[in-house]
Amino acid sequence: MEDKTLEILHKCESTGNFISKAFCEGGFAMYIIAAIGFLVIFLIIERFRSLSSLTLDKSSVSENLFGLLLQGNIRQAIGFCDTTPAPLTNTLKAGLVQVMNKRPDEEVQVAMDAAVLRETPRLEGWASFLAVFGNVSVLVGLLGTIIGLIKSFGGVAEVDAATKAAVLSKGISEALNCTAFGLSIAIIAIVAYGFFQIRIGRATNDLLESSMNLMNCVVSNRDKIHAKK
Repeated sequence: MEDKTLEILHKCESTGNFISKAFCEGGFAMYIIAAIGFLVIFLIIERFRSLSSLTLDKSSVSENLFGLLLQGNIRQAIGFCDTTPAPLTNTLKAGLVQVMNKRPDEEVQVAMDAAVLRETPRLEGWASFLAVFGNVSVLVGLLGTIIGLIKSFGGVAEVDAATKAAVLSKGISEALNCTAFGLSIAIIAIVAYGFFQIRIGRATNDLLESSMNLMNCVVSNRDKIHAKK
């Protein structure tokens, strides 16, 4: 059992040494790729936390809000939106304010449509930069690959036959390491971008669907809806 543990630890150390060695052999381009990698990780954490705080359970919000609305408690419904500020409740609040002011149905819908346009950028944030960083990472990796090959073949022409193989090997190693690290960052960034686009799309659909449901509720039950003074 002890021998097995030592073997696992040895493998982990070897892996760490391999990664650090490959990074050092990658040349200057590796530092640019590493900076892009840190930005990608920062954006992933920031978007995940932001979307978690900005998205609400659509069914729960609708159940509470529409129940108050049908009871004529429009002010309480607006107060409920104020206690849970988020793109969804802000959108519905925009419509409720118009309902409370007894504005026409068209103005109620326009107010909610404007709120959707205003809240959507909050959901999107800087998520689009994940795709940008993914593409830039690939390009920087390709640049490092080309630089490594140039250094490799340029160095071969200036050394004797005994050291040509070592110089060529070093240059090719730098080129391939840049490619590998650039692609690794790109894969993480693009996968995260796709994941966040799905979440943002769902959240935006919730805004549109809830605004339409509120509009239908107002139109169908206008005779029951009376703002309490």
